[in-house]
Amino acid sequence: MPQSLPTDRPTHLAPKTGADAPTGAAPSLDTGLDTGLDVETDVDTAAPAGGVPEEILLELVDDEGVTIGTGEKLWAHQQPGRLHRAFSVFLFDRQGRLLLQRRALGKYHSPGVWSNTCCGHPYPDEQPFVAAARRTAEELGVAPALLCEAGTVRYDLPDEASGLIEREWNHLFVGLVTGPVRPDPEEVDDYAFVTAEELRALEAERPFSVWFRTVFEAALPGIREVAGNSW
Repeated sequence: MPQSLPTDRPTHLAPKTGADAPTGAAPSLDTGLDTGLDVETDVDTAAPAGGVPEEILLELVDDEGVTIGTGEKLWAHQQPGRLHRAFSVFLFDRQGRLLLQRRALGKYHSPGVWSNTCCGHPYPDEQPFVAAARRTAEELGVAPALLCEAGTVRYDLPDEASGLIEREWNHLFVGLVTGPVRPDPEEVDDYAFVTAEELRALEAERPFSVWFRTVFEAALPGIREVAGNSW
């Protein structure tokens, strides 16, 4: 069964089957929102066989969120930073618990910290909704059963641990997950389904991504539509 609160050691790297798979015994949530999927993603810089990191391009935007060009991913996150398009996903199970992930230790940006279900960057010309659904499936091995737009938020957040900066025009998405979670260990070190109270406790005890609280609060109206006012 997915844990409510994580331990210090990864506990969810193997696929869940049989008794370990989520049962979905709780009643379905009536969201009152339209279903649908539009997808795009972000893939962390990976070193191919030759040992040279693959170049990942993302969309640069102006102060109104309009695309003005493209830029290499790491370059866009280096000081002073370049404003670019991103997305953040918040998925809940049938019991109204939020799916969190702990980012893999091998990531060059914010490794080993807890964060929302999924976040990343659309490829150039890719719709953020499409990127969000695709990247969720790539990282966590499960596609959203419901995915709804929940607005946008812009922020400039330096990450002292890495020396990088998040200057993002972030598209927010909220939805449901009903299938078993099978994370890619190269992307996700651990995961947990948490209640609002458990989230507060976890934030007090463990490091979270610099963007988590900003995107969470911006997405909160949409979160409450999907998961209820307990959030």
